[in-house]
Amino acid sequence: MFKNRKLIPPTPEEDAAINRGIAADPDTYELSAREIAELKPLGATRRMGRPPKENPKEQVSVRYDADVLEAFRATGDGWQTRMNDALRTYLKEHPLKAA
Repeated sequence: MFKNRKLIPPTPEEDAAINRGIAADPDTYELSAREIAELKPLGATRRMGRPPKENPKEQVSVRYDADVLEAFRATGDGWQTRMNDALRTYLKEHPLKAA
């Protein structure tokens, strides 16, 4: 996406204006060598995103007849969960024998 873009560095005047803006900002300062040494990657302190589920779902690729998918999709958001519940109900009512 950006491979054909050329980075144009600021002119000395622009660089000086940027540095004056940084110096004037009361919420910014340069870290000391000790502070830099104490920095840790964000992922090292906490996990980002959703917490892991006790029983995570597994992504698979399955082919269903178009009319079956249409019927579930017509029920609106959450149709995949309802389809999963329907399969679970089927398995309770029709236990599969191990091969």
